[in-house]
Amino acid sequence: MLRSIALWGICAPLFAWCQPPPGYYDAAEGLSGEALRAALHEIIDDHQVLPNSQLWNAFGLADRKPDGTVWDIYSDVPDGTPAYVFEFVVDQCGNYSGEGDCFNREHSFPQSWFGSAAPMNTDMFHIYPTDAWVNQQRANWPFGKVNTPTWTSSNGSKLGPCAWPGCSGTVFEPIDAYKGDLARSYFYLLTRYMDVASGWTAPVVQNGDLFGWAEELLLAWHVADPVSQKEIDRNNTIYAQLQGNRNPFIDRPEWAHAIWGAFASVEEQEAPKPRVWATDGVLHVMLDGAPVDHELVVLDALGRAVRTEHLVQQHTSLPWQGASGVHIAVITSRQGRSAVHFVQP
Repeated sequence: MLRSIALWGICAPLFAWCQPPPGYYDAAEGLSGEALRAALHEIIDDHQVLPNSQLWNAFGLADRKPDGTVWDIYSDVPDGTPAYVFEFVVDQCGNYSGEGDCFNREHSFPQSWFGSAAPMNTDMFHIYPTDAWVNQQRANWPFGKVNTPTWTSSNGSKLGPCAWPGCSGTVFEPIDAYKGDLARSYFYLLTRYMDVASGWTAPVVQNGDLFGWAEELLLAWHVADPVSQKEIDRNNTIYAQLQGNRNPFIDRPEWAHAIWGAFASVEEQEAPKPRVWATDGVLHVMLDGAPVDHELVVLDALGRAVRTEHLVQQHTSLPWQGASGVHIAVITSRQGRSAVHFVQP
């Protein structure tokens, strides 16, 4: 049996509303770029490592559909009827000769890319139960965009030549409903293992970070497929019952853009530091230094631009009806560019 991690006062019975404990992410607040990635690495590092043999039991905790069947992202049809479903234990592979025979363990970041080394080889944040035949077709190909598939699974996952700009060769494209899940798995890996990723040999990674095309693809998937309740529940289970750490990009999706997005690391550039805050339907922007022409872009938690303004005063008050949550204000002038986070209550 897997040993549970007791988090009394944090997780309710059956872990229905488990959340990170107070202060879990304090060391990362207000940071961006590599400073943010390093802070998150320290927070989620040194998790409880699962033995390889325990992954089957772990799937039963983290990847169980409401009806009790296996949540296989390579065969599931959201809001539809899949061609087949798997039961835990009885449908565990085994031998197989076609789709629908059994499920096994899919390392979404293939083991050969990191030499099958521990603890990456059993880290549940990138390992999923999937149809063994589809998993075999995916093999070690990177994820990508496929327009002319050479093979298609029963739920529409595709294998074929990459159609994403800057990408070439054969790639595997999962269905839209799980692209964000997989993108956030990769963001987690490159943060949790940033101290060893420079030694990985992978078609999507160079010197411990994503190739430009892969970064753009995964950020696009991250935005198009926002965090789902499935991911929230899985994150909570892995944290509370399996590994004792969390995927910060599920808890705080905006951090993917703060590290890898178009405005990542802008706080590290030379520019006067502004103050930005929201109160009672008003967005306040206080510039540091003499008033000059500034351009303001406000990004929501998914990195989408929701407001743009031209600023000419030191203190500007703007009507504001932004959604609750964290936003990023990017302010550009001749002196440089800065980004600051603010919270809409």
